[in-house]
Amino acid sequence: MECSGLIKLYKMIGVIINPLIKRYRPMSKRKSYTPEFKQEAAGLVLDQAYSIQEACDAMGVGLSAMRRWVKQLKAERTGITREGSKAITPDQQTIQALEAQIKKLEREKSILKKASALLMSEAYQF
Repeated sequence: MECSGLIKLYKMIGVIINPLIKRYRPMSKRKSYTPEFKQEAAGLVLDQAYSIQEACDAMGVGLSAMRRWVKQLKAERTGITREGSKAITPDQQTIQALEAQIKKLEREKSILKKASALLMSEAYQF
């Protein structure tokens, strides 16, 4: 009787603890690919007439990733880079870096304008 009571207790504990273990189990790491790899993989479809499935098999990547890279490379070749995504082509990477630098300089310029206005207003108060 004691033995079956312990089994019931372990089962009860297991019911409570198992969901907690699943919730806090570390996530598996996502694979990350370099822009050069993505460009080469998408280039198989766009430049070398591979089907998307053939390119996936050749490069060892998933179908949805390959479709996304092909779509992105097509867009970048026409000069369009989706906001929030890392560019694949070197030209678009350069454009993104320059745009980021422009944003940074505009923020710094805004801060300097506000600081100089503040200093000028304090100078007139004396």
